[in-house]
Amino acid sequence: MPGGRLTQQERQQIALGLADSLPYAEIARSLGRPTSTVTREVMRNGGPTAYRANLAHRATERRAHRRRTSPARGPEAAPLAYGRDAEAVAEYEETFTTVLMGSGMPKIPARVLTCLFTSDAGSLTASELAQRLQVSPASISKAITFLESQSLVRRERDEGRRDRYVVDNELFYQATIASARANDEVVRTARQGVAVLGRDTPAAVRLENVARFLDFISESITRAAEQAREVLHAGPRTAPQDTAAADADGDRDRDADRDANRDGDHG
Repeated sequence: MPGGRLTQQERQQIALGLADSLPYAEIARSLGRPTSTVTREVMRNGGPTAYRANLAHRATERRAHRRRTSPARGPEAAPLAYGRDAEAVAEYEETFTTVLMGSGMPKIPARVLTCLFTSDAGSLTASELAQRLQVSPASISKAITFLESQSLVRRERDEGRRDRYVVDNELFYQATIASARANDEVVRTARQGVAVLGRDTPAAVRLENVARFLDFISESITRAAEQAREVLHAGPRTAPQDTAAADADGDRDRDADRDANRDGDHG
């Protein structure tokens, strides 16, 4: 049923859809499920090329059994900060991880990055990450190495001289700039090919067009990142109802100005 756990029959339909190379959205529509449900189901069970309905169903049953039988930490599980719903947070973390994996990020780095993003401090030690994610310290080390190579986390020493792994708003800017500049070497190499192949040949024209395209994209991204950088340091946004009220007040003021101008013209 919509909103409940996927049935074995639904998993079989997902497997058939993947075999036919259908997009996740189309498979989800045929099941009456959100696209995110299908995406998460596939990515956590081997990905589109390795998904097997029976294996996925058994793995889900095992995970559900572990959740039911796992003991609480301490005499009673500590409540989450700000009165958050633990089940909703876990579901969101799983969704966020799935989205990161869908963008090409390996599973453990995706889980580590999700864990850091959803922690209020925005920083955790390797042991804290290993405990939260129930993986080995070696897995955390490899994940951090990957994330650092992408400029997605940075490390700093705390008072106990332990490494802490940090995500902050400025890292988004740095990662965006690094991604834009990653094209520079491709641009330079493509233009070398233009000289080698002969400037007016079809192959050289193709390479020059690729170089111009990537050059334009890199410059546009860099310029946009510079212009939007301050957004990363903005405070909480105005509540929707407050924004709506402000818009309504603004509309009333504009209407009053138009009426006053109209009266003045008639006078």
